[in-house]
Amino acid sequence: MKQLFLIFSFLICGTFAVHSQDWARTKLEKSPRHQEWIKVKNGPREVQCFVVYPEVKDKATTIVMIHEIFGLSDWARDMADELAAEGYIVIAPDLLSGLGPNGGGSDAFANQSAVTKAVSMLPPAQVTGDLNAAVDYAKKIPAANGKIVVAGFCWGGGQSFRFAANNQDVKAAFVFYGTPPGTDDLSKINCPVYGFYGGNDARVSATVPKATEQMKAAGKTYEPVIYDGAGHGFMRAGEAPDANAANKKAREDAFKRWLELVKKI
Repeated sequence: MKQLFLIFSFLICGTFAVHSQDWARTKLEKSPRHQEWIKVKNGPREVQCFVVYPEVKDKATTIVMIHEIFGLSDWARDMADELAAEGYIVIAPDLLSGLGPNGGGSDAFANQSAVTKAVSMLPPAQVTGDLNAAVDYAKKIPAANGKIVVAGFCWGGGQSFRFAANNQDVKAAFVFYGTPPGTDDLSKINCPVYGFYGGNDARVSATVPKATEQMKAAGKTYEPVIYDGAGHGFMRAGEAPDANAANKKAREDAFKRWLELVKKI
């Protein structure tokens, strides 16, 4: 049963191999932006966070970015850097901090299956605490303007949706192909939620109509967009060298929409 669960978890974020992210690592290494690792505290837990700063003259909005079920991968860090290039401070917590072999994080696991299993077993309360710690850190960044939003992909997309119900300081939640939380959590959301979904991702996109109905009934703002022909994980898959046309277009359109929305916060 556990093996079947792992296979399913692996498939929900698309086909993945460690070597497939060499292109993301290369981009990251060439970035001119300031990147650093910092630690935040969630009770006794120390959470490693990858932080990237934009090259701007004014104070910037901060994006707390939640990784896929694949952990804080090279692609996740490259995504953080790409957002910083657009003028935002980005904090990407490694939610597997201290949980890997010898107390390591995402990069300490032996293989991607082990990372997937570990992420899928993270306690929701711990995830919320780690993200709260990242938000608290963001409030104190001298270069930040005080506006904080949350965004996540795949498993992280679902966590972004849920976190909007658990932290009243975030000004918006951006959900990339993530499933919604339960009805009780939806009623607690205090910020707009913007969804990005693949047309060829029925497992997740099938949840959109009900979430739309529930959010409307609760008087909440929820604006989902489904991108025709795109599969699950299109923000990563659409950037890869072997990206198909549908994923590439969805990635470009979604990124443009995302930036337009963050500017309005």
